[in-house]
Amino acid sequence: MSGGLYRSANAGWGNDHRPDGATYISAEPLNQPALESTAPPPEQVAETSAATNSAVMAIGSLVSRGTGFLRTLALTAALGGALVGDAYTTAQILPGMVYEFLLGGILTSVLIPVLVRRRKADADGGQAYAQRLLTLAVLALGVAVLLALLGAPVLTALYGSDQSSGDYRELVTALSYLMLPMIFFTGLSALISAVLNTRGHFAAPMWAPILNNLVVIGTAGLYIAIFGAEIIDPDEMTTGRVLLIGGGTLLGVAIQSVGLLPALRKVGFRWKLRFDFRALGLAELGRLGGWMFCYVAVSQIGLIVLFNLLNRAGQENAAGPLIYNNVFLLLMMAHGIIAVSIITALMPRMSAAAADGRYTDLAADLSRGTRTVSAVLAPIAVCYAVLATPLATTLFQYGAFSAANAEATSLVLLVAAVALVPFAVSQLFTFAFYALPDTRTPALINIPVVALRIGVQIVLFAAFSASFAAAGMMIGNAVSYLAAAIASAWLLRPRVGRIGLGAIVRTLGRVLVAAAGAALVGLLVIWLLPGDDTPSRLEAIVQLVVGGAVIGGTYLGLAMLLRISEITEVVGMVRRRLGR
Repeated sequence: MSGGLYRSANAGWGNDHRPDGATYISAEPLNQPALESTAPPPEQVAETSAATNSAVMAIGSLVSRGTGFLRTLALTAALGGALVGDAYTTAQILPGMVYEFLLGGILTSVLIPVLVRRRKADADGGQAYAQRLLTLAVLALGVAVLLALLGAPVLTALYGSDQSSGDYRELVTALSYLMLPMIFFTGLSALISAVLNTRGHFAAPMWAPILNNLVVIGTAGLYIAIFGAEIIDPDEMTTGRVLLIGGGTLLGVAIQSVGLLPALRKVGFRWKLRFDFRALGLAELGRLGGWMFCYVAVSQIGLIVLFNLLNRAGQENAAGPLIYNNVFLLLMMAHGIIAVSIITALMPRMSAAAADGRYTDLAADLSRGTRTVSAVLAPIAVCYAVLATPLATTLFQYGAFSAANAEATSLVLLVAAVALVPFAVSQLFTFAFYALPDTRTPALINIPVVALRIGVQIVLFAAFSASFAAAGMMIGNAVSYLAAAIASAWLLRPRVGRIGLGAIVRTLGRVLVAAAGAALVGLLVIWLLPGDDTPSRLEAIVQLVVGGAVIGGTYLGLAMLLRISEITEVVGMVRRRLGR
């Protein structure tokens, strides 16, 4: 995790690791056979197929991410952006932290590739191996839950602030007792999804998280119906309130896991307990997963510092963990729908090129991916920055989330917009290492990157008031993402050769011009519209709709004028589809 609640340490196979732990792997074909003698050259086919698969993946994940964001909005309306909401957010990160330590990065970087290999090599299609793995995982996750429950007060002390009140720490701990069992169900869900993915079944892992989101949305709605939507102090959180909101969150993850079980039988997998764990090759798994564990461990140190600082700010009635997390999830929605889809489409090609020793092809895909991610995400970053106030008002200002909370959110979102493109590019370069395959270098890069992030965040926290703390955390993220991208590119050069830095710089220059033009026009339009800096909800919606359309249209027009090929190709693809 890097800079936010849900930072994936995924590796290989085009995985998309969701906040709730579900993992899926793209089954989309990457190269379509030519049906006519007038087929375009292979390079054009490769680019078109990658763009097509990216669009398909984006549409497929939209429903899950959409309901996930509705879940965030419902919880925000129920709990508000003050101490109770911060306590819930802090308690929710604890099971995620333990899960990442145990399984998160290792699952996608080590276990999924091993399951794929055993699926092909074993006479039983890898069924016995998967049964052993699930048995061991169930036992390990169960022990982890018991240990985490025993250590809940310690975890609260780690992620909370020593300046927090006793009532606040008690609330975080009470919620943690209900949420820590999520470790078991999150891990189980991820492993079942991996087994299904390796057997060619992708529907259930994609839709099961929606069950989770719907349960939590219903829980938040019930909370509002029973207790109302108002800002309260931690000592006013009665046992009933804690049981409802914490228990409902746990129930959602449990239902998600149970919802995957019928799919196992459908693909012919039979769950049988096997305790001959030596056949798993644990020494090899440990060797392969060691560097990924290092990556996750270092990132967790950064997360501990982040939450301590955010909780300190929250104690001073400034933007704390909940507001920070809401903004971070907005960034992850854009990254997940756009960047993850592009990375997922490119990852198998880069892996195949690395396996065949075709490093020039890998570098070309990496260059193409960098240019495409930057060109497509830039207008979204502009919208986040220019429309930060109407976005925060329209999306979050409901129930217990006040106008002051929305104003604080807008400042964090304005700063966070700068981090979107560097984050996506750094992720792409990290996945290029995984394609080689190499988990050691990203883990080593992560050490100075996290150290830089922590340093920047602490300096900004000390230099400015608490009201700027969450925004300062985002600045630290942006600086570290940029540093990670530069370091990764520098270390990849000896491995894969030239990555087309000249083409990347030229495209980024044009993208920057188009983004700046769109931002200026957007600011002018917002200035002319009613609402100023404190719009009503109706005024905010008008600013959002009109401003978004103007920014998008201006960026598209300038991109076409500047001949940004990554945009013109997408426009051409859309025109061809509409013309069918």
